[in-house]
Amino acid sequence: MCSTESNADLRPTPSDPALVLELKTRRPPALEGRAGCETWSVDFSPDGAWFAWSMGHGIVWVVAWPLDSEDSQNGETDRGDKSFSCGHPVWGLAFGPRPHKSAAAAWQAKAPPKGNGSLLLATGLENGVIKIWSVFTGDVVFDLHGHEGVVRDLVFPQNGTLTLISTSRDKTLRIWDLAQKSVCFKEGFRLLSCENRILGKKVQVLSGHKDWISCCSVSSDCSMIASVGRFDRVQTGLNVSHPASKESLSGALLSSMVCLWSLRSYTFIRNLAGGIHKTLYLLSSCAFSPDGAVLATAAFSGSSWWVDLWDPYTAEKLATLADFFDDYGQNQISAIQFSPNGLHLAMVTDDRALRIWEPGQRGMVMQTKADRDANGLCCKYHPKGGVVATGSAL
Repeated sequence: MCSTESNADLRPTPSDPALVLELKTRRPPALEGRAGCETWSVDFSPDGAWFAWSMGHGIVWVVAWPLDSEDSQNGETDRGDKSFSCGHPVWGLAFGPRPHKSAAAAWQAKAPPKGNGSLLLATGLENGVIKIWSVFTGDVVFDLHGHEGVVRDLVFPQNGTLTLISTSRDKTLRIWDLAQKSVCFKEGFRLLSCENRILGKKVQVLSGHKDWISCCSVSSDCSMIASVGRFDRVQTGLNVSHPASKESLSGALLSSMVCLWSLRSYTFIRNLAGGIHKTLYLLSSCAFSPDGAVLATAAFSGSSWWVDLWDPYTAEKLATLADFFDDYGQNQISAIQFSPNGLHLAMVTDDRALRIWEPGQRGMVMQTKADRDANGLCCKYHPKGGVVATGSAL
């Protein structure tokens, strides 16, 4: 975890001035460095009082935050830390429900007790199952079945509802209404049927991606979902002046796009495409700014990585991070997220370094030390800002 404020209360470590603390999992030596030890996802609760991280081998830890508070250092105080055994590797996790932005600010100001029983934790597993946990009882509320691949990302919209959005390697997004008990099916961009079932919750299934979906983000007004992922190789050598080639070009663009969806009508809105690439085109992460006016996407083609900033409402590309840094494309970006005030964009790269960029400025506001023996996998800002949590594969 790293602080992005020079006056942070948490004490830095000698190894890196920005590093606040490091959580490490105790494992048998035989498991060190093997698959299954990765921290694919981290999250803070909406009020910032809890921190969750997937520590590998199907285990999720939920700890009271901050970790170095006086209460946490008092041996007579029950911190309430919990561990959840999910049975399969955990790739995505999210706290919810998340109140409206104005309500969240009031909630944080009131500092609600940690015993608030309404807090849930959703965990997305390698086998396609989503487990919904009650954070304070430690019990599984129910399982969500339907995905046929790794559940890579989970998001609760900031509208106070029991709506959960999931993305998967099965090339679909699912929008779950955890308060309902029916299932609706979509294919392509049209609704097929709705059935009442007692085995699941109400879900909208959105299809259209050509390959794995790695990430999704929801706009602050909860009207739009952005999704990105891994895409097929794009056709080359097309004659765009010929009508038939234009049709093929449209299909090629569809294979290399950011998808925007309506969270209100559950329909496809538009895609954002930055051009045709001759090699495998990958988008690893996306994030809306807190005001919803800008969408950031992290992309890869050939040997170059970059971050694009978009106007999601006009599909106009506003800026490209590669335009500001000559040596930027040397490190793969694993995850990006805007700060709560929208002034900075955090990104974690495959050399485990955390970089903080102020859009439009040259140079990074902050950059931690690189570690070639570890891979950065995820990052998440604390709801009040100032601290960024990152996960890695050691």
